Amino acid sequence: MNITQIKDALFKQATIFQTGGFRPTEELGESWIGKVLWGKEGETIPSNYDPICTLFLNQLPYVPKELKRYQLLTIYMDFDVFNNNLKMNNLASYFKINSYTNLDELQKINEQSSKLKPFPLTPLFINNDTPSWEDSDSIAPEIEDEILRLESEEDMEYYEDIVEDVYPTHKIGGYPSFIQSGVSFGEDYPFVFQISSDAKAKFNIVDSGSFYFFYNQEKQDWIVYCDFY
Repeated sequence: MNITQIKDALFKQATIFQTGGFRPTEELGESWIGKVLWGKEGETIPSNYDPICTLFLNQLPYVPKELKRYQLLTIYMDFDVFNNNLKMNNLASYFKINSYTNLDELQKINEQSSKLKPFPLTPLFINNDTPSWEDSDSIAPEIEDEILRLESEEDMEYYEDIVEDVYPTHKIGGYPSFIQSGVSFGEDYPFVFQISSDAKAKFNIVDSGSFYFFYNQEKQDWIVYCDFY
């Protein structure tokens, strides 16, 4: 394989989010960091869970197949996660993730985080997402072998010649922007989105890290993992 063929095999599509950038309306369809705007009548969220994200999926330029049936995700987080072991393989107990298939059942709740500065999120389509080299589990073994061969034979460098961007930002689809080598949840739990450190929203995950969300569509079950450089 040459560099172009490796890029074709490795690159994935995703929707990334830019924080702010437009005047919000708080209407249906707007994604947010630091705020949950919509919910279903009768839902109750324990007081220790803070509203951190609203993600409308129905109009995004790219959504992974595991989330296609949903139109909206809302995410609440227990900030006590930072006082415990972030190296746990599954932090899902510190998160409440609500998924909605029908927007007609929603009502406006407008819950704002007590710890984050809320901003609307602008979605952007990308088709060149790549994994970090340290996360070699995201690279198929045959592609990794070809990259190592080119690095040895042609003085090629992964980050200079193949990677165009890793996108360490709020993202749906693509690859986790950084996960330590050896961490994998198998094909039954593919990566579907991440929430990342965000200076505008005053949200720092230890050291500019991210929370990574993996989803089993059949079980409707989540794994949440945290990592940082």
